[in-house]
Amino acid sequence: MKIKIHNIGDELGPEKILLLRQPRIALEAIVVVDNVACGPAIGGVRMAPDLTIDEIYRLSRAMTLKNAAAGLPHGGAKAGIIADPACSYEQKEKLMRTFARMIRSVTEYIPGPDMGTNEECMAWVDDEIGRAAGLPRVLGGIPLDEIGATGFGVAVAAEVAATEAGIPLKESHLAIQGFGAVGRHAANFLGKRGAMLVAVSDSQGAIQNQNGLDVDALIKHKKEGSPVHTFSGGQAISRDELVGIKCDIWIPAARPDVLTENNVDQLKARLVIHGANIPATETAEQLMHKRGILNIPDFIANAGGVICAAVEFRGGSESQVMETIEEKIRTNTVEILERSKKENLLPREAAVKMACNRVKRAMAYRRT
Repeated sequence: MKIKIHNIGDELGPEKILLLRQPRIALEAIVVVDNVACGPAIGGVRMAPDLTIDEIYRLSRAMTLKNAAAGLPHGGAKAGIIADPACSYEQKEKLMRTFARMIRSVTEYIPGPDMGTNEECMAWVDDEIGRAAGLPRVLGGIPLDEIGATGFGVAVAAEVAATEAGIPLKESHLAIQGFGAVGRHAANFLGKRGAMLVAVSDSQGAIQNQNGLDVDALIKHKKEGSPVHTFSGGQAISRDELVGIKCDIWIPAARPDVLTENNVDQLKARLVIHGANIPATETAEQLMHKRGILNIPDFIANAGGVICAAVEFRGGSESQVMETIEEKIRTNTVEILERSKKENLLPREAAVKMACNRVKRAMAYRRT
């Protein structure tokens, strides 16, 4: 009998769906190993109170496509711990260590940090089961959040796509939803390329200044524990208003499905770079395409983190990480834009076609 959960599954996967529960410490978790044809799966462990099987599956498929598109010898997987990431330090360590012990036998899955978890969490996982990526520097890791690996890749994708969208990157106006590990580094790297940050949001609010926000000062403000809307260098606005901010480039770098058919018509940008995983619904991407808004999908633009993890896992250096991210994301962004024009496809369709072809070729080499 074929098992299907919420219409999940196709010829690529998933290979394994695990539902984990440990009532003693209130642990509930989901693991989806989507496809390992290219090699053992790398994928983050996120922590949030509202995770679902469908979301983790979609994220695992994004990892399969992301790793294949980047040419990494890894398949895709994702895990989610259903808990508040702001829980106590002691509770978080208990959750992570218990989760790690429960996936000890899932040797085809290499966990990494994701939303709600970090390098310290991966140190706990590695201590329990001897495998994790995104470790602290003192354990031989290359801390992707510290060096801004994902945000750097987003900046590279934006630089390539801006030319295609007819946007001079220097002095272009930039808005970013989410000013965490991805958003703040994307703002920093794009600022060094001449882009001007005019609006940004976090979980508590948003701020805008059409004359430009001081990125360094804003990063310092956030590191001190203050929300962006209290920053003195701009005007506070609601989080929902960020979608309609006048700008050239809009970067979603927060939760999934923030752009939908209900709000995408408010966008005034000409280019959207997906810093978060699955930040736009399929319908929203189609509507953006109809309006002439160029879209660079998540598994192309935000692959910097997993590229960093893969290089680290094989003993590479920090300089190799940045060079590899630059090379792979630049090459892949150019390729999907060329495929999109040549085959009259949405950029996501072109990217999915490219990545799926690579996965299927890998699957052909595996014993059935």
